[in-house]
Amino acid sequence: MWWFVLGTIFWSCSGDGKSTAEALPFLGEMSWTTDANGTADSSVFALPNWEFINQNGDTLASVDMPGKIRVADFFFTTCPTICPRMSGQMLRIQERFRAEPRLMLLSFSIDSKHDQPEVLKAYAEKLGADGEQWQFLTGNPERIFELAAAHGSFAEADANAPGGFAHSGALILSDTQNRVRGLYDGTNPTEVDRLMADIDKLLQESPDFGPKAIQIEPGLRYE
Repeated sequence: MWWFVLGTIFWSCSGDGKSTAEALPFLGEMSWTTDANGTADSSVFALPNWEFINQNGDTLASVDMPGKIRVADFFFTTCPTICPRMSGQMLRIQERFRAEPRLMLLSFSIDSKHDQPEVLKAYAEKLGADGEQWQFLTGNPERIFELAAAHGSFAEADANAPGGFAHSGALILSDTQNRVRGLYDGTNPTEVDRLMADIDKLLQESPDFGPKAIQIEPGLRYE
């Protein structure tokens, strides 16, 4: 089971064009090391690799998207509460960055029993989602719940919750090295405005800026 312990590293402008004075923080579990010369170095845990089925019935894996900035959410198509607002805000992001090939939108269904590929495809088409830039994914529910936790979000089956699932309304921004850079209220247009401004910042940032990304496989715990 994944546990997400929120830590933050702020990096300032390097002066070499690799970042900006308002560079985004790095969120997640951090580690620090010191070499024999006393030089300190930092690293941050990256999101785990995953492999699920998209709305077209094709297998899609995180490793298939190198060099992509990603915005993710965790939803289900029959959600009677916040999911329609979240999807509406994801649609705003798509419209703003439709011509940007470096950005991917990822919507992970937390109700894999109902949300089969054909259901996700119909949902995406009704929204007007771009099937290349915006992927709707389904698969092993426990792995998706773990992935939500790794993103700093949460999702779980809950018979007492509306629609049978409890989940966060967060939209999560990660960079090209799979490091989480921001969490935003996906039901709040003002928060999503901030998210879109932060996407612009990442698009200008050098991919090798910031602490080293450490890949951790699913099933390990953040302690």
